[in-house]
Amino acid sequence: MPTLNHETVPYGSWSSPITSDLIAAHPIRLGDVSVDGDTLYWIEARPSEQGRCVIVRRDPDGATHDVLPPPFSARTLVHEYGGGSFLAHDGTVYFCNLDPKQPHADQRVYRIGSGAPEPLTSQTSARYADMDMDAHRNRLLAVRETHSDSGPEPVNEIVAIALDGSGDVRVLATGNDFYASPRLSPDGTQLAWISWDHPAMPWTDTELWVADIDAAGNPGNKRRVAGGPGTSVVQPAWSPDGALYFVTDSNNWWNLARVAGINAGAEMLLETEAEFAQPLWQLGSSTYTFLSADTLIAAACRDGIWGLVSIDLADQRVEILDLPYLAYRSLHVLGDRLVAIAASAEEPETLIILDGAGTHVEPVRAAFAVDADLKAYFSAPEAIAFPTAGDQTAYAFHYPPTNPGFVAPDGEKPPLIVMSHGGPTSAASGALALGKQFWTSRGFAVVDVNYRGSTGFGRDYRFKLQNQWGIADVEDCIAAAQYLIDQGKADPDRVGITGGSAGGYTTLCALTFHDFFKAGASHYGIGDLEMLAKDTHKFESRYLDGLIGAWPDEQATYRARSPIHHVERLNAPVAFFQGAQDKVVPPEQADAMVAALRAKNCPVAYVLFEDEQHGFRKGANIKRALDGELLFFSMWLSGRALRFFG
Repeated sequence: MPTLNHETVPYGSWSSPITSDLIAAHPIRLGDVSVDGDTLYWIEARPSEQGRCVIVRRDPDGATHDVLPPPFSARTLVHEYGGGSFLAHDGTVYFCNLDPKQPHADQRVYRIGSGAPEPLTSQTSARYADMDMDAHRNRLLAVRETHSDSGPEPVNEIVAIALDGSGDVRVLATGNDFYASPRLSPDGTQLAWISWDHPAMPWTDTELWVADIDAAGNPGNKRRVAGGPGTSVVQPAWSPDGALYFVTDSNNWWNLARVAGINAGAEMLLETEAEFAQPLWQLGSSTYTFLSADTLIAAACRDGIWGLVSIDLADQRVEILDLPYLAYRSLHVLGDRLVAIAASAEEPETLIILDGAGTHVEPVRAAFAVDADLKAYFSAPEAIAFPTAGDQTAYAFHYPPTNPGFVAPDGEKPPLIVMSHGGPTSAASGALALGKQFWTSRGFAVVDVNYRGSTGFGRDYRFKLQNQWGIADVEDCIAAAQYLIDQGKADPDRVGITGGSAGGYTTLCALTFHDFFKAGASHYGIGDLEMLAKDTHKFESRYLDGLIGAWPDEQATYRARSPIHHVERLNAPVAFFQGAQDKVVPPEQADAMVAALRAKNCPVAYVLFEDEQHGFRKGANIKRALDGELLFFSMWLSGRALRFFG
């Protein structure tokens, strides 16, 4: 560690080695994982290659190499958020292709072995995801989403894709609005899947179905085994001995359950006040797996922090594995060991291999390298619970300013950045994110809010945002900031708010309907709920029914909670960052807000990225957005902007 002089400099003005160049130059973002025998595969999304998603193979001897040649990219746009984009089996990789330069031009399924990628499906308007292998019948099972100009919305189904080169695609399940997780039993005789219909979302009401599969591959004797109104069932998986496991929130918490036989009913495996699943924004998620027929390894979340547990399936004995990580995903079995993507407060997301006891961990691939000197600049997250409106409690992670080279003048309190996560059915995590350390190492405090409606705290907490979006989330963001102000940990005159997507909506509502924040930044956020209800993709087209109310019956509520209709009340400076190719929150949302604010001479900044979708994946754009937001908040939370705009 170099010798530092602890220079006295005001908060928010510290220099830091955690730069936008460092963050934009991240070599990868880790994606889906697949295991084929003793060979491990994963996806690396590479900003340096314009966001291309490359499948990487790790051989048993530890050697790694890229599987996909450019320009192929393993990413699917089913539900727009994708997930479950590839599968490895018997030395062959099956993947859904997306051209980063033409994202809607090709969503076919390809396979690649020792030669060049070969298409298995024809060039149509269909997208595929969430694959499983049916080796008994030489076919691939998948969720298919077919887009058509003639239909009111895309059609979702479960299909079987022939692997004999014929291009045949057979429908196995249809009729519901959405499908996920087609999973074939080990003996090939039963198929399980999840389905749901408008206006439900996969974290509100889903059903688990099972059908018998005959020798010809046809489904029959279809039956619902779990789920229904008022219950979310996710992540079906067959154990090695043929029992069907899943996660259900029927007891308020996403807990593990199983169906032990064909004629057996569902039973809870473990009932505890912890969550064993995450919201199904992306397909193919896996937060538990079977180390053997007798042992299940699962990630569990309690109070917003994830841990890893081992469960003896015979006596349901639970052992907590002593590991330093705060977040887990993509759990798989590699031989007699476990594979996971994990992250801690000091280590970024890392693909790891560990034994079943958690005593030996082998890092395979980290999202980026962190040296010891850089760790000195990391702010440790503090999990806080704080009072909010209606005598309720909400949660957050607080990050105080941290930089070994600087101290603030005596008596000064730091500016505070309030972060509002997307979804809104999602969650903030205490795992390392350089985007937060970017601020804290410069002398800003950060509070990342798990407002009411966030996941990881049970179904009841998740549902506290029903009909309250734009109200409860905003109240909690304000309450989090006020809690830190009251403790003397933030300057009440220098509080800003930022968020992306749904978090951008929370940001705009906070600035419009409350006179609390001094400035805000909206990343691909929502300003017009009516526009969103009429112009968004199928997956979220009825999401607002629960968050706001049914459209158009509740039109008055939509208008009342849309910042675009109340810009006369918005007087704080706002920065907008938007992708021009965004299909989730179209750029017209930002365009309208910016035009309205400019018309009333409200300070506004607008950065439109012509080559980005929902979220920024390209290094140059990530850098530009970070630099722009830093300049914006440095001006408006320091008082220096008054010299220019006062």
